[in-house]
Amino acid sequence: MMQISDFQKIGVGLAGFGIAFLFLGILFFFDKGLLAIGNILFVCGLAFVIGLERTFRFFFQRHKVKATGFFMGGMFVVLLGWPVIGMVLEIYGFFLLFSGFFPVAVNFLRRVPVIGTLLNLPGIRSIADKVGESNSMVISYTPFL
Repeated sequence: MMQISDFQKIGVGLAGFGIAFLFLGILFFFDKGLLAIGNILFVCGLAFVIGLERTFRFFFQRHKVKATGFFMGGMFVVLLGWPVIGMVLEIYGFFLLFSGFFPVAVNFLRRVPVIGTLLNLPGIRSIADKVGESNSMVISYTPFL
């Protein structure tokens, strides 16, 4: 069994509070204060869970520069006071950053008893299948000419 350090426990709590503040910020008609606090807590929680160096390497990989730009740019726009535009930019960047984790998450949720049953319902199954497809195995090869 894997040991979880105290820093990782704190990170999970920070990320959870960040998601809660983001949810409340959206629920209260894009309150910029709650959204800003949620953004900061989420990123700090991620850094606590996986470490500063791995967080930096995750966000600043060469193929994720566009996604990181949208995500961090959205955070900056929220802090400037335009929460709707900032959240649209953040959500786009979030999906670009974490799209590689979606197939893993969907396949894990399919094994959870109640949620797995819900994901196998006829209307939801087609959506879950599309999200659960992994494009990471497709490798395009372009020879040098």
